[in-house]
Amino acid sequence: MTPLIAANWKMNGLGRDGKDRVRKLLSHVAANKHKCDIVVCPPATLLASIAGLLTGSPVALGGQDCHAAGSGAHTGDVSAPMLADVGCRHVIVGHSERRADHRETDAVVGSKAAAAHASGLTAIVCVGESENQRDGGETLAVVGAQLVGSLPHSVNAENTVVAYEPIWAIGTGRTPTLDEVSQVHEFIGEKLRDAFPDDGDRVRILYGGSVKPSNAADLLAIQRVNGALVGGASLNADDFWAICQSCP
Repeated sequence: MTPLIAANWKMNGLGRDGKDRVRKLLSHVAANKHKCDIVVCPPATLLASIAGLLTGSPVALGGQDCHAAGSGAHTGDVSAPMLADVGCRHVIVGHSERRADHRETDAVVGSKAAAAHASGLTAIVCVGESENQRDGGETLAVVGAQLVGSLPHSVNAENTVVAYEPIWAIGTGRTPTLDEVSQVHEFIGEKLRDAFPDDGDRVRILYGGSVKPSNAADLLAIQRVNGALVGGASLNADDFWAICQSCP
């Protein structure tokens, strides 16, 4: 399957630097061959302007979150139909920072993924364990429970991507060993196959957590790692492009 490399800018980027970053990425894309699908997920304030830059390019636009409701009295939130309307094709749901900072449960994440599906968006559903859970040997139990609770019945290989992000590796410069990444990705693959026998094998599983040019090739070479969700390194267009070029 074609790898997917997704840039999660998080709460970073103003108008000029965000557009400059995208222009530089597009210049790389135009001048070079690439073996992956590429998605850029900027802050909501930049979605409309960046959508214009991406029109006609092979780079897709994504949101960083959506509300489960399509509209209503939810001040400050953005709905899946709004994201689709501005040109998004993907949306991240259940990122560990949303789960921690906004107390989002698996059920909430699942309802957001279902809302994304209903609006024609591909949901990038994030799962991952904390450092204490990793040290306590609970990684597979935690990830398995998050998968069961966060994936709605509407999942298929076209509308869903799973991203494994060990919380303790996000933004820390630390990463699990390649064997540890392989173990979790194979486990997620088995769970997807059991839950969605029709096409669970075709659901892409991304790795996220301090992905950078120096480790991307090794991570992306792992059997069931089908791409990467990139945080800090995506804020530098050259570094992000180097990760895209690391796809086998």
